[in-house]
Amino acid sequence: MHDWGTYAHNATALFVIANPIGVTPLFISLTNRQTEDQRRHTARLTATTVVIVLITTMFLGEAILHLFGIRMASFRAGGGILILLMAIAMLQARPSPTRHTAEESKEAAVRDEVAVVPLGIPLVAGPGAISTVIIYADQATTWFDMTMLFLTVLCVAGSVWIALSLSDRIGVMLGTTGINIVTRLLGLLLAAVGVEFLADGLTELLPGLANQK
Repeated sequence: MHDWGTYAHNATALFVIANPIGVTPLFISLTNRQTEDQRRHTARLTATTVVIVLITTMFLGEAILHLFGIRMASFRAGGGILILLMAIAMLQARPSPTRHTAEESKEAAVRDEVAVVPLGIPLVAGPGAISTVIIYADQATTWFDMTMLFLTVLCVAGSVWIALSLSDRIGVMLGTTGINIVTRLLGLLLAAVGVEFLADGLTELLPGLANQK
């Protein structure tokens, strides 16, 4: 019996962390000197970068943690803290330094190619998304679970491509205020995901916490 509720939860969480709509203002800023064809190419390449990074993480992330002797419970708790920090920044409608710093923005402004860095990495496929994929891959117990996670990554990358391709229309339709409102709402959902990861990690690290009433 497949747990469709869990699959929907995972897809929602990864979409919220990627936050395609929240990335559109920076995409518009970084591609303002590009032609329409170049912007479409940048949107496609950004989505492709997201797929490559997250799928690679999905299959190799846990092995890398084992290589460095990091327990999954510790990584889950740390990922929860990271996601909480991202959520707090989103609730304040400001860029999270865990995704992109002011120095990186200045460097990106003079780049000719911005699809891979900073749009693909770390803005969309950043520490939060990577942590989430590793945690969900660890929770997968069957190949069907992994297939659903794979499809989730493809759907998220597809939503990124659509959002970036329609960035001008989104900007006109929502405006800065509208995008900030959406970002705050997604930040609230993201905070819940972060708390969930943190609680699961701490419960596994400190089992006595789960037994206290």
